[in-house]
Amino acid sequence: MTADGAIRGVRAAFAIAGVIGIVVGLLILLWPLKTAAVGTGIIAVYALVAGLVYAFIGVRKSSLRGWSRIGHVFVGLLFVAAGVYALANLAATTAFLALFVAVAIGITWIVEGVVALTTVTTATVGRGWTIFYAVVSLAAGVLLLFAPLYVTLLWLFVGASLLVLGVVQVVRATRFGASRVPAGR
Repeated sequence: MTADGAIRGVRAAFAIAGVIGIVVGLLILLWPLKTAAVGTGIIAVYALVAGLVYAFIGVRKSSLRGWSRIGHVFVGLLFVAAGVYALANLAATTAFLALFVAVAIGITWIVEGVVALTTVTTATVGRGWTIFYAVVSLAAGVLLLFAPLYVTLLWLFVGASLLVLGVVQVVRATRFGASRVPAGR
């Protein structure tokens, strides 16, 4: 891969991540409860389907013997039970997942902010944007970790943060790899 190809790949990754952040952030801000419930429903349906597949494999696959067969059926039944419970108690499951996801996102944003800071050098193009992104990412991560009881506010904060970070990522995508023009030329 050439340097230009690598730069285009990084730009595309930044742009795609940014657009996804903007779209999800807007959905959360415009329809917070519906967006959370839809996400929970998707996870519940996934659990049901995965459980049925595991159970089917455990029952029908002739090459499985003993504990392997029992394990597949058992895991399948656990997934099915989790999916049914989640769909039957969508509000409670949504609240639990919101808290769980907030903590996971908080940790991810802290790591992402630290990684962004480690890429900054005096020769980095778009250095200011990278530092801004890192600071916002670190602040968002710390706030999410230390305020887990405010699930509703956190959910809105996640939406706003995704929107802001998405815009910054799109800007970074346009600036990444651009050659610097020395002052006075």
